[in-house]
Amino acid sequence: MSYTIITTLLLLSTITSSIATGTIGVNYGRIANDLPDPTKVVQLLKANNIDHIKIFDTDSNVLKALSGSKITVTVCLPNEVLKSAAADQSFTDNWVQSNILPYYPSTIIDAIAVGNEVFVDPNNITNFLVPAMKNVYNSLINHDIHTINVSSPIALSALATSYPSSSGTFKPDLIEPVMKPMLTFLKKTGSFLMVNVYPFFAYAANTDTISLDYALLRENDGVKDPKSGITYKSLFDAQIDAVYAAMNALQFNDVKLVVSETGWPSKGDSNEIGAAQDNAAQYNGNLVRRVLTGSGSPLRPNDPLTVYLFALFNENQKTGPTSERNYGLFYPNEQKVYDVPLSMKDLANIPSAVSNGSKTAVAPSPSSNGGDVTVSSVGQTWCVANGKVGEKKLQEALDYACGEGGADCRPIQSGDTCYNPNTLEAHASYAFNSYYQKQARASGSCDFGGAAYVVSQPPRYGSCKFPTGY
Repeated sequence: MSYTIITTLLLLSTITSSIATGTIGVNYGRIANDLPDPTKVVQLLKANNIDHIKIFDTDSNVLKALSGSKITVTVCLPNEVLKSAAADQSFTDNWVQSNILPYYPSTIIDAIAVGNEVFVDPNNITNFLVPAMKNVYNSLINHDIHTINVSSPIALSALATSYPSSSGTFKPDLIEPVMKPMLTFLKKTGSFLMVNVYPFFAYAANTDTISLDYALLRENDGVKDPKSGITYKSLFDAQIDAVYAAMNALQFNDVKLVVSETGWPSKGDSNEIGAAQDNAAQYNGNLVRRVLTGSGSPLRPNDPLTVYLFALFNENQKTGPTSERNYGLFYPNEQKVYDVPLSMKDLANIPSAVSNGSKTAVAPSPSSNGGDVTVSSVGQTWCVANGKVGEKKLQEALDYACGEGGADCRPIQSGDTCYNPNTLEAHASYAFNSYYQKQARASGSCDFGGAAYVVSQPPRYGSCKFPTGY
C-alpha cells in the first residue's frame, strides 16, 4: 500500500476542512412544583456545557437569569393567545414590547416559537397560525429586531405519509390552508421549520416491525428506502427525511429544519414498551454523538442538524402516562437521571454504541491490552474510518494522514505490529486515530472530509492497539 503525499491545495482543503458540526440544545419545561430556581438552572446548564435551550413561554425570571450567560434561548408565544396574535398586530406589538424588549439582547433570544403543535390543539386554532407568525415577525421588525427567527413547532403527525421516507407528504387538509403559506413565510424570512420528532412513539406502537436497535441509533442492518435507495441506519434520520421529502414535494427544498423536541422516557407504564432508563441513555447519548460528529440527514447531508432534547428535568405535574413525567435528563435535585454527553467536550466521557449509524469498532477484552501503548475505555475517544465513503476517498484521506498530516503510520507498514488485518479500512483507522491523538483530539480533527468519525470504545482490528495520546 503506497502512501503518497498529497500536495495540491484543492485536495488538501477538501480533506482537512471540517464539515460543520450540528448543535445540541435542551428543552427547559417547568410543569412541576419542585424545580430549582432559574438562577441555579443557569449554573446547571453551564456546568454541563449546555448553551442552547428552549422554553415554552417568556417567563420573566428565566429570561432575567439567562441575561449575560451566553446561553441562547428560544422562547414561545403560547397557543392560548394565538387567536389574538393573528387578529391584530397591535397585540403582537405589545407582546414584543413586554416579553422580548426588556431582556434582549443581554439575553440571547434567537427564535420565537409561535404556538406549539398547533395542528393537534383541540381548540381548532390552525387557521390563526400563519397570520400570528406574520404579525410577530412584523412587530420585531417594527422594533428594529432583525436577528430573531420566527417559526412554529409541528408534530410528526402533520405528515400523511412518513414511510418510506422518500414518500413523505403533509396531510392534504393542511397543505393549502397552512403548510404552503407557512413554508413561504419561512423561506421569505430566512427562518426554519421546527419539528418535534419522537422515534419512541413509533417504536412503542410498532415493536413488531421496528427494531429497538434502529430506534436507539445502535448498530443495525438498516432499513432501505425502495424509492430513493437510501439505507437508513436510524429511525430518527428516516423521520427527518420524511419531513424533508414532504417539503420537497411542495417545492420548498431550500427551507431548513430544526428538531425542536426529541427524547426518550426513562420510565413508563407497563404498556409503554421501551420506556426505560438504559434505553433513554442510549437514545440521547447516541443521538448527541450523531449530531455533533456526523453530517446532516441523508437527504440533506450538508445541512448540520440542530436538535433540542426533551427535557431538562423530570416534570412531576405533567398529566398523562408515567412516561410524560420521566423525559428529564436531570432530577429536580439537579442529579443526573443517567449519564449522557451533551457537548463535544463531554463525548470522551460516555461509552458509545454507535456513531452516525456506522459500524462501531469493538472494545477489546481486558486481557488483550498490553505492550507500551495505553488503551483505556474510560475518558477517551478514538478516530476510526468510515467505510461507507468508498475506497477512493478513504485512500486519499489515508495518504494525507500519513503524509502531510504527520500521523505515525509505521505500525501499519508490512511486517509491523498493525499491518494485519491488511485492509484499507483498518489501516486508515489507525492512521486517522494517530492524527487525531496528535491533534489532542481537537474538535474537527477526526473528519477527513467525512471519511472518519469519533468512537468512545477502543477500536479493535486484530491484535492492533490504538494509542490514546502521544
